Amino acid sequence: MDTPISFGTDGWRATLDEFTSPRVRIVGQAIADYLREVEDRAGETVAVSYDARETSRGFAEDLCRVLAANGFDVLIPERDTPTPVLAWTIADRDLAGGLMITASHNPPEYNGVKFIPTDGAPALPEVTDEIESRLADPDPRPEDEHGVVREQDFVAPYADHVFDLVESDFTDLSVVYDAMHGSGRGVTDRLLEETGASVERLHCERDPEFGGTPPEPDADHLQELVTAVRENDADIGIANDGDADRIAIVTPDRGFLDENLFFAALYDYLLEADSGPAVRTVSTTFLIDRIAEAHGEEVHETPVGFKWVAQAMAEYDALVGGEESGGFAIRGHVREKDGVLMALLAAAVAAERPFDERVDDLLDEFGEIHQNKISLACPDDEKERVLADLEAELPEEVAGRDVEDVVTKDGFKILLEDGSWLLVRPSGTEPKMRVYAEAESDERVNDLLVAGEELVEPLI
Repeated sequence: MDTPISFGTDGWRATLDEFTSPRVRIVGQAIADYLREVEDRAGETVAVSYDARETSRGFAEDLCRVLAANGFDVLIPERDTPTPVLAWTIADRDLAGGLMITASHNPPEYNGVKFIPTDGAPALPEVTDEIESRLADPDPRPEDEHGVVREQDFVAPYADHVFDLVESDFTDLSVVYDAMHGSGRGVTDRLLEETGASVERLHCERDPEFGGTPPEPDADHLQELVTAVRENDADIGIANDGDADRIAIVTPDRGFLDENLFFAALYDYLLEADSGPAVRTVSTTFLIDRIAEAHGEEVHETPVGFKWVAQAMAEYDALVGGEESGGFAIRGHVREKDGVLMALLAAAVAAERPFDERVDDLLDEFGEIHQNKISLACPDDEKERVLADLEAELPEEVAGRDVEDVVTKDGFKILLEDGSWLLVRPSGTEPKMRVYAEAESDERVNDLLVAGEELVEPLI
């Protein structure tokens, strides 16, 4: 029996035995009904895009047919396109909304679909709940009421916009770019080159199997990029995930740069010429708070999920918003994580002075900070019970330090007297519980993760 279609942290994802054309068409009909009945945008234009997976173009065409049969005109790019490019296109053209076929960083046996509202920001639960309530088989209108499907270039107008946001000459900058065989290839690398940077490319050929490695830009998957940066004496290495909404950075000295440290360097760079608060998730470093305080700014904490970051960015007119998994957005752009724009901003940061130097200065000023996380297998239908049991078992001390406070925005974030913290929360995309820790040393982080595992594992 198929698992019910459910829009989690970032859309509906499933393996291809469940993510099938008939079910994708059901989602398409639900979107059409939602746009007509709730948003009152019947007959307007919708955009559909897709990532580099073998099945993605076909699923996108399924959506186009259902939407057109419901009276909507539909725009689709001729090739796979980054999610943030679609999001910006929707907002820029005031389209009724859009759909992205992608499973992001998941392995090739997965696919997914996310709905993007007219403002280009991630859909909030009140929207996805309305969509889920309308899931039904396609119900086409009479043929003379059908819309038209047209192919268009989404990238060129987007490129003009991001070049207005990041005006820099990178002539002296050398970059190694790793597309991980995803949708950033031919987009991120080309835009970097157009700024004058010299670009060495890795995995910039389309491969629906992603070279046998999930397109997840983490330290384990980017060792080839680390080697290439050092062998080419490059200033910076940049990678995107499968749909190019996330970014990872490699530096000559550190190798893979913790996304928390990238966030800190980015915020520090932006504050040189602008002002404004930052938004971060509960799993993201307190180093952002220390930088903000030094500049007289505030930080607003959200649950995990970029939809919450985007919502808070609008509420507080934030200069930047981000999460420790590599998703970031800035003021003046669509409120969706954008690995392409961030690649240009990372180049701008590196062009001004080396990342390693900036990060060293920040850690010297604000103190060492280290973070890591583990995952514990947990069936989705057990997560709520595990959290309830954990609430009753919350300790007064963790790894030898007293508990000062517990934040309950997303799971349980246990704040300790020495400034370190432990977070336990359910994954929104996988049958797992996540355990995160932050402290002043890797050894202390490991102690916290062991304590977290000992706390949670018996409850699963």
